[in-house]
Amino acid sequence: MNVATKILLVVLDGAADRPTVNRKTPLMAANLPFFDQLAREGIVGIMDVIAPGTPPGSDTAHLSLLGYSPKKVYTGRGPFEAAGVGIDVKPGDIAFRGNFATVKDGTVIDRRAGRINDTHRLAEAIREQVHLDCEFIFKESAGHRAALVLRGENLSPSITPTDPHHIGALLPSQPTTTGPSPQKTAKLVNDFTRQVRAILSDHPVNKKRSEAGELPANAILLRGAGVVPHLIPFEERTGLNAAVIAATALVIGIGKLTGMEYVPTTGATGHIDSNIDAKVKNVNRALKTHAFVLLNIKGADEAGHDGDFNTKAQFLTRVDAAMSELAIDESTLVVITADHTTPVSLREHSGDPVPFLIHGKGVRTDEINVFDEFFAALGGMNRIRGVDLVPVLTDLLGKGQKFGA
Repeated sequence: MNVATKILLVVLDGAADRPTVNRKTPLMAANLPFFDQLAREGIVGIMDVIAPGTPPGSDTAHLSLLGYSPKKVYTGRGPFEAAGVGIDVKPGDIAFRGNFATVKDGTVIDRRAGRINDTHRLAEAIREQVHLDCEFIFKESAGHRAALVLRGENLSPSITPTDPHHIGALLPSQPTTTGPSPQKTAKLVNDFTRQVRAILSDHPVNKKRSEAGELPANAILLRGAGVVPHLIPFEERTGLNAAVIAATALVIGIGKLTGMEYVPTTGATGHIDSNIDAKVKNVNRALKTHAFVLLNIKGADEAGHDGDFNTKAQFLTRVDAAMSELAIDESTLVVITADHTTPVSLREHSGDPVPFLIHGKGVRTDEINVFDEFFAALGGMNRIRGVDLVPVLTDLLGKGQKFGA
């Protein structure tokens, strides 16, 4: 059939925004000749990744963009983070995402411990010295991030986080439903928190950091508790063997738990200093052996959370330049979008729709020549939901699921 055979889905994490500087968004202020070319030759639209006015988490957003209804399959962020850092999560495991943080006199004064980069020795001490009344697996991730898995009988994700999500008191975990399992799990989490505080407070790494005027990473904040979900493999759902290229444990974990092959990238940090050129080279290689490639690029989201308009626009300019080296032909549909809007004015996710474009064989083109939030709203794809994206793309490949006789 005279149709494309492959899909490249590029998710510019948090790239969408609201107009601020000179009534522009960072996408409007950035220099995006490659994305504009794709928009000119393709079709654009806007997308409610979850629903109008609902700010997506990056976890629920990526599930939706891959065609999984978050309301049906989402149990919490923890399992994806754990899978993403290399933990072999199993049914019944209770998993958490974690932060190395700085706590003083019971108060969290920095949730990222001064954006600490290397936590291997601290994590090693936790693995060796913490003792719980169940099996546990703890592993550090990029930067300040980490993951914890509790494994055993009668455990429950129905507990509150210890992370206050802002500067404030380190919280005790409490059950959110009645019964022995939530009570047991909350106690295990509190035991873990208490032991970690004691172990890390006197750790040589933190003593050295304090002497150098840096914030000590003397606590672990836990949130996103969830039981490992059952997800139908992406290839089984779509007929497309898939790969994921990302730096963050969350997206890697979503890829793994949906059956995608993870392709690691040297120098991919999940920050604005990430090696995007190396990611593009990995995409070019992966497209030779896979019919679907998910590429996540994180830095714009970080700049949005920092409220830094110029850095966000400059990062998007750099992404566009790197993406111009994609080795794509008419066999590949290219999709550019964001997983959510992260306005620099809010420094948090919002429920605004995100722009998207589709470029490739069989696409009905429109008259839009620019890729940004405002022109996308005028595009030929109009307004769709996140869960509709994969069906649209597979239909363009001639793999649409017919409804009716």
